[in-house]
Amino acid sequence: MRTIVVDYGAGNVFSVLRALERAGAMATLTSDARLIENAERLILPGVGAFADGMKALEVRDLVPSIRAYIRHERPFLGICLGMQMLFSESDEFGASAGLGVLTGRVCRIPSQSVGGNLVKVPHIGWSTLTPGSSQSWDESALTGLPKDPAVYFVHSFHAVPDESEIRLAKCDFHGHELTAAIQRGAIFGCQFHPEKSGPVGLKILENFLSF
Repeated sequence: MRTIVVDYGAGNVFSVLRALERAGAMATLTSDARLIENAERLILPGVGAFADGMKALEVRDLVPSIRAYIRHERPFLGICLGMQMLFSESDEFGASAGLGVLTGRVCRIPSQSVGGNLVKVPHIGWSTLTPGSSQSWDESALTGLPKDPAVYFVHSFHAVPDESEIRLAKCDFHGHELTAAIQRGAIFGCQFHPEKSGPVGLKILENFLSF
């Protein structure tokens, strides 16, 4: 099946492509709007600031194609910034509008622990995934993971969905529950980087490719 990775200058794409190859996919990296809209599976990666990511999509006229692809309910994976941009708006460097596929805001990670101590932001490193809502991981992109799976994060902002039921997984950050993964229908997003998360990340990509 044709797996497309969106190329909009937002970094880390070659690590994603290598991980997809290990997971069994021959993915194509492109900024061609026609190929993106007609993909069979679409992956939107990304690192960096929310507003810069959205501007890069808009300059390349890719926003309509991505929205049209998602409307057809085909498998979609957003990674890190690629997941955040699915939401309505971000507070990063002032309010910025996102793709609006999901309702909710992208907010800064708290710089104090629940106990009131100052903590370092960004959240960088390995954290354990735990269920984020009542929905089961069965038949999701997280199915079949080992007990207490750990994945790799690098982020200063996190998504706060209006629909709590789409939060598939969360992680702990000094007592705060951060959204780690979301899923609604064929839309899956992970705040962490599966391409940097070893065997667990590889399993997640394999699960996505089986959708």
